[in-house]
Amino acid sequence: MKIVGLTGNDAVAEAMRQVNPDVVAAYPITPQTELMEKFSEFVSDGIVKTELILVESEHSAMSACIGASAAGSRVMTATSANGLALMWEMLYIAASCRCPIVMGLVNRALSGPINIHCDHSDSMGARDAGWIHLFSENSQEAYDNTLQAVRIAEHPDVLLPVMVTLDGFIISHTLERVEILEDDEVRRFVGEFNSKYSLLDLTNPITMGPLDFHDFYFEHKRLQVEGMEKARGVIRDVGKEYGTLTGRGFDYFEAYRMEDAEIAAVALGSSAGTARGVVDELRSRGKKVGLIKLRVFRPFPKDQIVNLLRRLKAFAVMDRSNSFGAFGGPVFSEIRSACYGQGLDLPIVDYIYGLGGRDTTFEDIERVYLETEQIAASGKVPEDIRFLNVRE
Repeated sequence: MKIVGLTGNDAVAEAMRQVNPDVVAAYPITPQTELMEKFSEFVSDGIVKTELILVESEHSAMSACIGASAAGSRVMTATSANGLALMWEMLYIAASCRCPIVMGLVNRALSGPINIHCDHSDSMGARDAGWIHLFSENSQEAYDNTLQAVRIAEHPDVLLPVMVTLDGFIISHTLERVEILEDDEVRRFVGEFNSKYSLLDLTNPITMGPLDFHDFYFEHKRLQVEGMEKARGVIRDVGKEYGTLTGRGFDYFEAYRMEDAEIAAVALGSSAGTARGVVDELRSRGKKVGLIKLRVFRPFPKDQIVNLLRRLKAFAVMDRSNSFGAFGGPVFSEIRSACYGQGLDLPIVDYIYGLGGRDTTFEDIERVYLETEQIAASGKVPEDIRFLNVRE
């Protein structure tokens, strides 16, 4: 293992280099562009044997990835925001055809107005497309999640695509200390991909993505559900194995100082690091607070989250995206739904924050905890969604 300074984009590109996928198809979009530029250097220098396909759009990129995966290749790609939105049709097809594609998603606000900075509206918009979602707090986790994603996606009980998210500019362009495995260690960990089915196997011909009417479509969707459910155990097993290899174990989430917490919050991505510091500060002032850093959003770890919440007096959800017309953001909706019928009489409040890259400070997150503490004392749950650091 070696220690190097890498941005989040470079960390994902380095993981891709070590995986050495058969095919990568991609199109540039800020703030993902440097990720694929770095990987293209590896291709140009002959460091990897990857067939790099430069396409005319993100829709074409995912289309090429699906074709390559259906042919039995190990496939990876990357995108951001509007690029992901342009892939929308193909995201569903990739999952429905059970293509184990791994995609680095550099989170960026969706237009309009045009914004190139971070929020989670892109990945949350694709939350029902059938992809597994892994969130990263920093460059180290972006690297670690990318390697694990290959094993998770290609597991024969799963065979679903995985997106590994990293916050645009906050992680993608920030230089950080990253521990990198040796190339041979990565090769042993990810193993070789031997697809059971291939469109190029002329001896055993198959059909991929046929016309599927009411006679079988429903059953195929049900099989996708089973693949996602089986991914739960695979994610945990791969996380434990990776922990044995690196000393950095991974689960659905990290429960930080939750043992005796009375007030807690949940955060995804880079904001979790700031929230952890807020928890330490409030603990030093005698307040029993904790943090859940959610790593796996799909499949959503509902049972494990609910078990953590049972000991709390109030809980705050931090959503870096909005769900227009709904009551609360995507993470809030998932958690509140998971709690329904579980005997939990727990005040849960939602905070929308950081849209379009708006700074979220230590003081902003401290406000989340202190207001949630007041809600616990009063027992009154606010009827409105809270917005952090926004002009009225």
